[in-house]
Parts: sequence; C-alpha cells; structure tokens
Amino acid sequence: MLDEKLRQYQREVEREVLGNILPFWINNAIDNENGGFYTHISNDLTVHKDAPRGSVLFSRILWTFARAYNIYRNPLYLLIAKRAAQYLENHFIDEEFGGVYWSVDYKGCPIECKKQIYAQAFAIYGLSEYYAAAGYQKTLNQLQEIFQHLEQFAYDGVYKGFYDACHRDWSLDQDMRLSAKDLNSRKSMNTNLHILEAYSNLLRVWPNSVLKDKLRELTHTLMENVIDKRTNHLKLYFDDNWRTLNDHISYGHDIEGSWLLLETARELQDPVILEKVKEVSIKMARTVYQEGMDSQGGIINDGNNGGDTGFDREWWPQAEAMVGFLNAYQITEEEIFLDASLKVWNFVKNYFIDNEHGEWFHSVDKNGKIINCDKVEFWKCPYHNSRACFEVKKRLESILAQKLLH
Repeated sequence: MLDEKLRQYQREVEREVLGNILPFWINNAIDNENGGFYTHISNDLTVHKDAPRGSVLFSRILWTFARAYNIYRNPLYLLIAKRAAQYLENHFIDEEFGGVYWSVDYKGCPIECKKQIYAQAFAIYGLSEYYAAAGYQKTLNQLQEIFQHLEQFAYDGVYKGFYDACHRDWSLDQDMRLSAKDLNSRKSMNTNLHILEAYSNLLRVWPNSVLKDKLRELTHTLMENVIDKRTNHLKLYFDDNWRTLNDHISYGHDIEGSWLLLETARELQDPVILEKVKEVSIKMARTVYQEGMDSQGGIINDGNNGGDTGFDREWWPQAEAMVGFLNAYQITEEEIFLDASLKVWNFVKNYFIDNEHGEWFHSVDKNGKIINCDKVEFWKCPYHNSRACFEVKKRLESILAQKLLH
C-alpha cells in the first residue's frame, strides 16, 4: 500500500514537470524577436514584451533546462538551456569587470549594473549545471572567474561569509538590498544560503580543493551564525559580525535550507559534518511542520518570533516543502514527514497548478483564492517547482529501491 502511494507520487511529479512546467516555458516564454525569454507573462498568458530582464531569472531558466537535459537527455531541453546560456553570455556577463549584471532591458541593454552577490550565486548555479550538460570549456572559465571575483571582492575574511552587494567595479555598495522588501543589511541568510547551493553544484563539476575548503567553511558559518539553535529557524539579516537585525521568520527558506545544507554536507564527504547537519536538518523540518504548515497542507510564507503570521502562500515554499519533508523522511523514516510531503503536494494540485494555461500560480490567500500575481515575472521562474519534481522523483526512486533490498 505504501509502495503504491510512493509510486503514484513519483508518477505525478514526473508528469507535472514533463507535461506542464517545462512545456509552459518552451511554448510561452521564448522571445524570437529580441532573443532570450519573455520575463513578464500574466495569468491569462498576456505577454508584456518590454519588461526588464533579470540575470537571476535567466540563470534559473538555464539551470532548469540543463538539469532536465541531464536527467532525461531530451535534446530540446539542451537547446533551451543553450539559449539561456548564450543570452547570459551576450547580455548579462560584464566583459570589463567580470560577474553578471542585475538587469537589462528587453533589448538586452544594461539597466542595473551592480553586482548583487545573490545574482552571482545563481549564475554559478545555472552555468555549472549547463557545464555538466554541454561540457564547454568557455563555460567552466566563466564559472571559475565568477568564483574568483566572489572570493576576492565579496568575501569577508574577518567574520567569514559574504556581503550582499557590490558596485559594478566590485567595490562594496552602501545599498545592499536584494529587493524593496528586504532590510539594507551587510549580510543576509538568503545570499549566503544560495552561495552554498551554487558552490555545491560547482564542486560537482569542478572538484577543486580551494572550492571545497571554502564550501566547508561556509557550511560552518551558516551552522554557527544563521541557524537559530533556540528556535530552529534561519535568521535573516545581519551586520558584519553576524549580529541578527530582526526576528522575522521565512518558513520557505527554513525548509529549503534544511535540505540544501544536507546536500552540501554529502558533497563534502565529511562524516562529522554530515551527522551534525542531519540533526539540524531534522529539527528545522520538524519546526516548519509544527509552525508553518496549515491544516490543508499549505506552507505559509512568514511570521516572527512574537507569534504573528502572514497567511498568504506563495508557490516556492510549497515546492521546497515537498523536498524538505521528504528529505526528513529519508533521514528519520518517520511517516509524519512523508505524509507532510504528500499533503503539500496535494495542496499544490488543488490550489497552485493552473490546469488551463499551465505552470503554477504565484500566490493564494488563506482560503486558497488565487492572488492576482503574474505567472512569469522578475522572480517567478521554473526553478523551484521543476527542482521539486526532479528531487522528489529521484528521492522516491531511492526510497523504493531501498525497500526492495529489505
């Protein structure tokens, strides 16, 4: 009975990514006039052709289709990945100072040239997956250059970790905010977590000892400074020496961090680090399960330590929770975590998947009513939900294989 439930879950997520998410971007987002992809599409598929384009979105499209190719070997996916990589190379990579710009206009001309470190992380994440798919030496050279710039200009050699933003020439910026809703803090969880994610993916294709040492150090920095050992939440904003600047909680980042940290620990192949991270990962997942999950299976966006909670739900915490709870089940074999992953997936099927126009809606309110946000925009991409489907499929295959052995 359980095995069939797992196989059904596996079939459904694979059907979702291959039959809905990837086709949506192939069929609706390709800009044949100006190159690259459209970056603003409404729920009714109205395309806003003149919308600005962000390097993060292009890097995430690149990762998605490179990863899809690496799993399924469909040449169409490699073609879409190549389109994203070429656009990044031609319009976002700064030929003079290195790194990637934050944004360009719809014709590919730079708008915001600052070096947001979060964007550099996603460029590494996408390009490293593309290098795994296509093997171009030029891609590896680009990866190595961005890595070196991050270490030279954005790394804090005193207190460790990375600052959030630099000017185009890599001098530190005074305004380090990632978006208008973020604090202007010198360091953030979000930037450092995604550098961890990017460096882990880079290590898979470039097994470099310096990179591995940097990844080990960053793992330690996050474990010691970003994870609140009292609450099992990720602290979000910091000054230079990691003093936290507010008490906000992001449940999506908590559950995402719980499995990304463990993936890194496995990549480091250090049994001591692995056991420490497993313990923390379980605590983080359990806390999200207890505090951040509603009775229908939806993951709420945020809250604070005073108990106040925001009740809207966005697409990406649901995707990350599918993986994060399944990851906790793999470690503990506690069925509450498997049930939680399935419950979130059912919530996604009931409220987020757009069966008429494709892809997932951006947000729903506490009653499951769709909030009128765009299907594609500066931050809305195929990376979270496609990755959730890829990861769940892979993990369920592993779980089912283990059951056969026993």
